[in-house]
Amino acid sequence: MHRLNENYLLELNSMKLLIAYIFLLAGIFLGILANGYFLKMSGGFTKLLPSIACGIIILLAVFCLSRAMNTIPVGFTYATYGGLTIIGVTLFGIIKYNQTPNIYGSIGMVLIVLGVIFVNYLGRINS
Repeated sequence: MHRLNENYLLELNSMKLLIAYIFLLAGIFLGILANGYFLKMSGGFTKLLPSIACGIIILLAVFCLSRAMNTIPVGFTYATYGGLTIIGVTLFGIIKYNQTPNIYGSIGMVLIVLGVIFVNYLGRINS
């Protein structure tokens, strides 16, 4: 009976972690959409509809981050969100607007990806 409860708790924790990472991925996607597409379309917040869409989508991204932070440590969540959103917006800029980074920008992107990997797989939080 005791073993059954342990397995159930492990499954429950795994499910909570999976849901948290789904919220994190949704937040990253929404951050890329808001910053890469609608923020550019807003013309410095001079165009009403893209500006409103940008604000709503950013609020949804923050909501997703807050849900992810219920399970994933705050530092890991925000580092992953920030790093992958930067990479995503850069890739979006390359594809949609033909904005290619120079060698230093490319090296910086690689370092951001490495930083996200280090934080998520090698970093440890004592709680």
